[in-house]
Amino acid sequence: MKITRLLQASAIIGVAAITLAGCAGGSGGGDATAGSTESTTMKLALNQTQEHPSFLALEAFGEELSEATEGRWNIEVYPDSQLGDQAEYIQSVSDGVIDLAIVSAPQLENVNDDFVVFSLPTVFDSIDHQMTVLGDDEVVGDVYASLEESNNITVVGGLTQGARSIYLKDRIAQTPDDLAGKKIRVQESPVFISMINALGASPTPMAFSEVYTGLQSGVIDGAENNEISYFTQKHYEVAPFFSFTRHLIGADFLISNTDTLAKMSEADRAAFDEGWANAWQEHTDLWTTQTEEAIAGAEEGGAAFEEVDSEAFVEALTPLLDEFITTDSQQTLYDAIRATAE
Repeated sequence: MKITRLLQASAIIGVAAITLAGCAGGSGGGDATAGSTESTTMKLALNQTQEHPSFLALEAFGEELSEATEGRWNIEVYPDSQLGDQAEYIQSVSDGVIDLAIVSAPQLENVNDDFVVFSLPTVFDSIDHQMTVLGDDEVVGDVYASLEESNNITVVGGLTQGARSIYLKDRIAQTPDDLAGKKIRVQESPVFISMINALGASPTPMAFSEVYTGLQSGVIDGAENNEISYFTQKHYEVAPFFSFTRHLIGADFLISNTDTLAKMSEADRAAFDEGWANAWQEHTDLWTTQTEEAIAGAEEGGAAFEEVDSEAFVEALTPLLDEFITTDSQQTLYDAIRATAE
């Protein structure tokens, strides 16, 4: 698979944590280049738990990068929304307050609406298809680089969110009719809001970190997500009815401050790219195993999983393609993605 092409930019952010390797204190402002004694630790923001495949793969990424660069470049992962919610990550990365973050496609829609294509139903046939696309520079290279000049953000690459399904507090949703009047948590995204409206429910935008209490208190009646997040966030405790609607295959993206990447020497940047390639492969491998474990764990906790009329949900959502693919660049991206499935 091709590794995502990342364009280089100019100077490093002044807020990066820089220490002299092997020294107990000091700081410096020079380049952490090959042969240098300086060390840079990049902060990576994540809204998932330490048990989630994203955390495990990103931790391994950091360890590999540190070893490959002899400690010149390190990654410290901050899970559980310690550095805020995803809605805050884009600005924080742009400003250099943090260096790296995992954000979902709907977050990136807010700065470039071409990213909406990654969140539409029927775009990806499977996780394997999705990961082929997200690592193919010919398909995604331009959109990944599109935020560099405007926002000082480079999209490094993508991770799967798996197939997303709906879960409720009180019942299995066999068809969209069973969602009538239900308040369903969505990401703060026009496409996700329209998606829930198309299913006959009431979309309720809410930060991911607030979903458990929202379900517990009755502010929302349900949510939509993958099995792993459902289990690791313990949503099964307050919404035990999981319907396999599989209405879309979601995507997360690793974003970086462009100036931070530009600070790397050619050799260190190659190590970063190789480490990332290994990280998303590990994440994809972990996804299958942990999905099975999440279902088993949630069932032990009292959750019910049921196959439902997924075609009815897909049929209700298919008109979103015409609603949201409205520009030539979006159509070109969609056509390129679909061509890889043929």
